[in-house]
Amino acid sequence: MELSKLTALQLADKIKKHEISVLDGVKEVFSQIEEKDGQIHAYLDTYKKEAYARAKEVQKGIDEGIYTGPLAGVPIAVKDNICVQGKPTTCASKILEGFVPQYQAEVIDRLEKAGMIIIGKTNMDEFAMGSTTETSAYGVTRNPWNKEHVPGGSSGGSCAAVAAGEAYLALGSDTGGSIRQPSSYCGVTGLKPTYGTVSRYGLVAYASSLDQIGPVGKDVADCAALLEVIAGHDPKDSTSIDRHDLDFGKEMTDKIAGMKFGVPKEYLAEGLSPDVKDAFMETLKVLTQMGAIVEFFSVKTMEYMIPAYYIIASAEASSNLERFDGVKYGYRAAEYDGLHDMYKRTRTEGFGEEVKRRIMLGSFVLSSGYYDAYYLKALRTKALIKKEFDEAFEKYDVLLAPAAPYTAPKLGESLKDPMAMYLGDIYTVAVNLCGLPGITVPCGKDKIGLPIGIQMIGDCFMEKKILRAAHAYEKARGDFGTPEEGGREA
Repeated sequence: MELSKLTALQLADKIKKHEISVLDGVKEVFSQIEEKDGQIHAYLDTYKKEAYARAKEVQKGIDEGIYTGPLAGVPIAVKDNICVQGKPTTCASKILEGFVPQYQAEVIDRLEKAGMIIIGKTNMDEFAMGSTTETSAYGVTRNPWNKEHVPGGSSGGSCAAVAAGEAYLALGSDTGGSIRQPSSYCGVTGLKPTYGTVSRYGLVAYASSLDQIGPVGKDVADCAALLEVIAGHDPKDSTSIDRHDLDFGKEMTDKIAGMKFGVPKEYLAEGLSPDVKDAFMETLKVLTQMGAIVEFFSVKTMEYMIPAYYIIASAEASSNLERFDGVKYGYRAAEYDGLHDMYKRTRTEGFGEEVKRRIMLGSFVLSSGYYDAYYLKALRTKALIKKEFDEAFEKYDVLLAPAAPYTAPKLGESLKDPMAMYLGDIYTVAVNLCGLPGITVPCGKDKIGLPIGIQMIGDCFMEKKILRAAHAYEKARGDFGTPEEGGREA
């Protein structure tokens, strides 16, 4: 089997058995990047020299029994809103031009302790605001399955890199579906953990109560293994939870007989593309044939999810992005007249249209006279949505939903109509509002061969249930294929 086709766990196993070296895996990744990334543009920055040096160091550590974990020696890509010490972190924004953090994210420390090799930083929507990776100040990323289409967002670079074989694994961040939706568009597997499971220390904040770092991989087992590496309590993050059930891969089996799956009827209503609906219904049939119990139920708060999410996320964004003012770090306007003019010109020139739109919306809903009417009402709505999901999990082990209402749009289509782009998050935002775990697994393709993903949602701290369900479905589905092969109909 070609090295690029191996999963992360298969690669690490071959390294442990001395069938290949750590350097072989790193060389393979850079070979794929050199061949493909000129067209795909998944990366903003790569660390070839450092990765080669690190590969030799990790190989020595594996040989001496220092690195013994299941992912030791595996190359990994990191979304460019996660700080790596001494390396530029831009969040794909002009305003962070030249910013080099003097510290690094907790997740990066954990990757290094596990013997993994960081390949580079991936492209994203600016400050993670967008669903297509087209709002990046440094150019769009293209979908490896069809380069005329977007990879999704905001973690589009991470998902495109894994899909194209330019990384075995990647880290993304998920604020309203930013791991799960691009995973669906790119035909890879992406997991958003329960809020607080993975430290946010060193993640540049968009909406602090919703953001969560998570893994992107070729299959469910890879995502489970990476989650074990990055999960765990961090005293540097006040929202980090002290969990002790972090052996996520332990209970993954291919048997789900007797598991109860709930499907919100409203998720299959108007706006869902026929191809996505057909693939979704086919997946329900497969799960039923495997002995699972699948039932439909009603979610009455569906119409309030998008408004509540965008009010809360934009309010938190306007607060979090206040710090980017041209004074302390990053970009500063070349010409200005006094301090206030410097602020205005720097932020006007440094931020893109989508980020400015959300800052303005957030400032408005937090302003005097509108705080109660919008922001507080959105928080109350969030509590109602959480209550409805709590009631659903009293009956069901896992909830099922499409990851997106349609497959990857063509480049340029979504930016013409921001409202349509926001509505594309309809199936993913509730997971973040409620702090739930969710995973997207490829389940089919549309008429032109673009991937479709199914989303499996669990109750808080129930990652093991969704991993088990996703792994079992994946086994029943069989090999999904790669962009080069054109995949296969699921």
